Amino acid sequence: MTRALDGVSLSIKKGEFLAIMGPSGSGKTTLLNLLSGMDKPTSGDVVIHAEEISNMTGDKLALFRRKELGFVFQEFNLLDSLTVKENIMLPMILEKKTAVYMEEKAQEMMCLFGIVDVADKYPYQISGGQQQRVAVSRALVNEPSIIMADEPTGNLDSKSSTTILECFEKIAKDYQTTVLVVTHDVFAASYCNKVTFIKDGRIHSHIVRKGTRKEFLDQIMDSLAVLGGRSHDI
Repeated sequence: MTRALDGVSLSIKKGEFLAIMGPSGSGKTTLLNLLSGMDKPTSGDVVIHAEEISNMTGDKLALFRRKELGFVFQEFNLLDSLTVKENIMLPMILEKKTAVYMEEKAQEMMCLFGIVDVADKYPYQISGGQQQRVAVSRALVNEPSIIMADEPTGNLDSKSSTTILECFEKIAKDYQTTVLVVTHDVFAASYCNKVTFIKDGRIHSHIVRKGTRKEFLDQIMDSLAVLGGRSHDI
């Protein structure tokens, strides 16, 4: 039997901006799926805000995820039949918020991420970077405790990637929202305040940002070299 994860113990603080890195097949996405309640562990517990989500099922789990968690993916997962503003409003519609509240909150998110001018456009009419900002806005609109992002910059150019990462920094700092990013990109990881490295389903090491982002990027590169993965499989 193959263990995707083995003996992983991880604590994440409120407002922390954390990256999870490791070679392909190391268990990064599996860990994210367990933390988000998408998969259930065969042993051990996943606890968020004193709620043991690993034991939740059905409507209770769906409600918890909708209220407490926001998701950002490499594929933007926007609905082409809805405008930018309508995509952002979707989680609030599911929560049956009032029209006035939804309008105000959507406007707040679009101002925060600089996409007010594309509010009435459809996803296929805007750039990839703008689409990802819409996806981040949608993830944040219900004020979740945690944003979970799986390779959020994977389909973006360097300028768009920088914009998204700066947005994540702002979310963690100004909103005290925890941001958890699974990434193979050292540039993306350098924006975080902590990086956890996984190898063969186990936590290998952690590093914490103390100096400049450039110094942290160099530290991440050194840690990856020790980890033993080749640059294209991290």
